[in-house]
Amino acid sequence: MYLSLSGVHCSSKMTVWWRALILLCCILNCVDSTPSQVLQRNKYNSSFRLTKFTRTRVQQLLNRYKEQHLGNRNFEDRNRQLKDLPLLSTDFDSWLKLEDWERLHAAFWDMQAYWNMLEWKRKQLEREGKEQMAARTTLPQSIKHIQLDLRDLMSQVSSQMSYMKSSWVKPTSPIWTALNPETSSKTVWDCRVEGYIILRDLDLYLTKLARDFLLLASKTRL
Repeated sequence: MYLSLSGVHCSSKMTVWWRALILLCCILNCVDSTPSQVLQRNKYNSSFRLTKFTRTRVQQLLNRYKEQHLGNRNFEDRNRQLKDLPLLSTDFDSWLKLEDWERLHAAFWDMQAYWNMLEWKRKQLEREGKEQMAARTTLPQSIKHIQLDLRDLMSQVSSQMSYMKSSWVKPTSPIWTALNPETSSKTVWDCRVEGYIILRDLDLYLTKLARDFLLLASKTRL
């Protein structure tokens, strides 16, 4: 279930990305835009704000999850990975050269992957609560709220994709792909850490997604 990835969580690289992108946006602020460009930019900015809001929710839930399920609010493990999650490592030059359609298409399906993983973990937590007759926990409901935010973001991205290509057909609803991770060799602790990994990587992914929307908004001035 776990794959080892090196260099995925390099905060210094992310800082450089942000600085470069902010500089690009400042330069493009001086360029006039057409009404259609203004409309598109407003949509990207709206998606950017929703992404930041969702990331705040994820961070809050991550802290609660670590405290309630791992017994330590300060728990950290950057080595373990889940194979079903999108890769977070990206070459800056390749990222910058992506076509807008490619960027949005990747974002849509990456969010779908996280939605699936959250659905899997939410159902697992609900089953555990019923089997153990444990005190009621709000974690599954909090996960559901984040799933709804992701669904709204996916809808916004799909709308932006349709604007570029009328042939794009949005899936009618988030696609639930049943996950069947091998459980024979996993301990209860391993299962709990999986939830941490999902939320940890989603937090980092939403930082990348916010960067995508910021870049797309700046390009509407070109």
